[in-house]
Amino acid sequence: MKKRKLAWLPLFLFVASCPAVLAQANSQPQKTKTQPAQSSADDTQKKNVQEYIELLRTNVRQQKSEIMGAVMVLSADDAAKFWPIYSEYDAQLTKLNTLRVQNIQDYAQNYTQMTDEKADQLIQSALDYQKQRSELLAKTYDRMKQPLGAITAARFLQVEHQLLLIIDLQIASSLPIVGEN
Repeated sequence: MKKRKLAWLPLFLFVASCPAVLAQANSQPQKTKTQPAQSSADDTQKKNVQEYIELLRTNVRQQKSEIMGAVMVLSADDAAKFWPIYSEYDAQLTKLNTLRVQNIQDYAQNYTQMTDEKADQLIQSALDYQKQRSELLAKTYDRMKQPLGAITAARFLQVEHQLLLIIDLQIASSLPIVGEN
């Protein structure tokens, strides 16, 4: 019982950092209507987008693997089966995240002059990404269920889903709502 509580500690620490990200996103200074302030705001927005893209690609993946290892609590035999499947999943997710990165960059470039057509294109791309990510999770669950059993595969899916939701929240909370100027 004590081991399980310790295994969840990294996840709780990871979740605890979310309010700091939310506070940072919500504390952005008000924009004025002068040209220099607009340019500075655009530079800040571009920098923030790049930081969130970097977050998506690097540090979070390492933290996810560490949390996954702590929460899964696998025997040596099960770990030998789990980690190759997880590594392949993570590599596929990284490739898939390229779609998300491109969509975020496209959103950032078009935010100030958004059209109905562009908004629809961005949303369709985001929905396509979500669909592909869900399909990847389902495929990985099925691959893990065979050698590890449904309970272990379900634990993977549950923890991975929770971690992805945290990442999604961090990214979504940092992006301005479309149509807000």
